[in-house]
Amino acid sequence: MKPSKTSKTWMHEHINDPWVKKAKAAGYRARAAFKLLEIDQKDKLLKPGMVVVDLGSAPGSWSQVAAPKLKPDGELFALDILPMDELPDVTFLQGDFREESVLAEFEHLLAGRAVDLVLSDMAPNMSGNAVVDDGRMMGLAELALEFSRDHLREGGNMLIKVFQGAGFMEYRAQMQQLFRTVHSRKPEASRDRSAEVYLLGINRKS
Repeated sequence: MKPSKTSKTWMHEHINDPWVKKAKAAGYRARAAFKLLEIDQKDKLLKPGMVVVDLGSAPGSWSQVAAPKLKPDGELFALDILPMDELPDVTFLQGDFREESVLAEFEHLLAGRAVDLVLSDMAPNMSGNAVVDDGRMMGLAELALEFSRDHLREGGNMLIKVFQGAGFMEYRAQMQQLFRTVHSRKPEASRDRSAEVYLLGINRKS
């Protein structure tokens, strides 16, 4: 199939993206690593001893950033439908976290511990149709929020990527019902023309 004009433009941007080059030089699996690094530098989310879940983790750049910061006694669980190459100090579960069997395995590994932080850099396969893409993105965001409701401890935090499009304000309002404070973050490594923004829920309510 002939590549579309959109995919050609994306590939050209990707190859020439300075953040992609920086990620490759630093040994990160994707440019997204710098988004989490910047947010963590500002908000001090990742701390030793924490239990952290990385939803939609593949290819693993957020797990690469997070895992070393949790030492010596913390643990990072990475979940994705897609395969992900192994990383030191990361427990990876391949599967759909909506499925009972995957959740049961995760809860078995959790062994009764509370989750301190939920991370989600998930995004759908982009169609180029803003209405469709916004809907798919909000669907993923809803799943991540439901996961946090079920597993995040009181006082815990959540960082999630969303699109500033249809449903954004309603989603933010849902986060405000669950967390005492909700911040918006747009890291430098996010492309200027991208609608993506990160919502940070701080201090989960009881």
